This record gives sequence, C-alpha cells and structure tokens, in this order.
Amino acid sequence: MKRRIFSREFKLSLLQELESKSASQICKEHEIHPVLLSSWKRDYNRDPAKAFSGRGNAWREEAKIAKYERLIGQLYAENALLKKTAELLQQRRAEERRKWPQ
Repeated sequence: MKRRIFSREFKLSLLQELESKSASQICKEHEIHPVLLSSWKRDYNRDPAKAFSGRGNAWREEAKIAKYERLIGQLYAENALLKKTAELLQQRRAEERRKWPQ
C-alpha cells in the first residue's frame, strides 16, 4: 500500500471536526488510523504555530531523483564501454580477415 501524504490544511480540518464528531467516526470516514489522528492532535496541542510545518516526504522524492540520476550515469558509462568494446571487436575481426583471407 502506498503511503499517503496529508496537507497541513487537511490535518487542521480533521482536528476541527473533532469538536463535533468522535475520533473513531472521523477515522472511519477518512480511512486513517486512530493513532495517526491522536498524534496530529498531540502535535497541535504542543505548539499550534509550528504544528505540521514540515514539507512532508519531500526528502524521499529528492532521494528518488538522486537515485535515478546515479542510475542514468551508470547506464551512460556502460553504454560508452559497450560502444568501445564493439569498435575494438570490429577492428580485430577486420585485422583477422586481412591476415587469414578465405
């Protein structure tokens, strides 16, 4: 199952819904785990101004991009090696044909 990312606005709206609905009802409606909702509530109660100020999982996206960039670099290097090897093989075959005509 793919991990979901929730915006700050979404989290705050769910915390506002807690005033009129039960936590279990909100969790069922939005298909989230009750522990997640209580964690958001705890974070908000500690410091409302700084709650949910992060960028989510942006670092994971950056890590994926870096991973794919490394992969592209490796593929370019392999491609260059294969081209050089193919050229050398063609040259050797041409030399052998000159040495041993049929």
